[in-house]
Amino acid sequence: MMKLKRALLLALLPGSVLAAPPFTLHSPDFSDGGLLDARFAGNKAGNPACSGENVSPALSWSNVPAGTQSFALLMTDPVGAKGLGVTHMVAYNIAATRNHFAQGELTQGAGYTGGKNSPGTAHYYGPCPPMGSGMHHYNFVLIATDLPVNQLPAGLTHDDLIARLKGHALAGATIVGRFTNDK
Repeated sequence: MMKLKRALLLALLPGSVLAAPPFTLHSPDFSDGGLLDARFAGNKAGNPACSGENVSPALSWSNVPAGTQSFALLMTDPVGAKGLGVTHMVAYNIAATRNHFAQGELTQGAGYTGGKNSPGTAHYYGPCPPMGSGMHHYNFVLIATDLPVNQLPAGLTHDDLIARLKGHALAGATIVGRFTNDK
């Protein structure tokens, strides 16, 4: 009888009371949908669209799904390259014990295995939207996986990584920063 009462009580509770809190990605440097500061933009001599400091923003996450063994982190601009998309960062083999990257840490390439981004580097490469191209949205996506750390080789592209994560992704969290070089 006690089990029946407990089951009825649980059935009457709203689903949100029983559900685990959502896996979330945060930044103290910008709010979701907010503007990225110019220091987070890319830096490349001779390219006026890349006149920032190429400092990666700080990122932290919470409510990690059960069974997580590692994380992957991607940063993309879906309308970059005239709508073909630009991958600014491919990072994976991030330890499940980690819950943040400090400002500038992703630029240094420490604490993760670097994949190949569109500019050809293995670390964070900040926004460089061409002048006159309007506001761009930079999607930071953190993926919790059931893969052990160091399971994946260095140098994977965005598409290679996504293919290897199929069947191993547990949950994703995202935050979007906006940036433009238009005045």
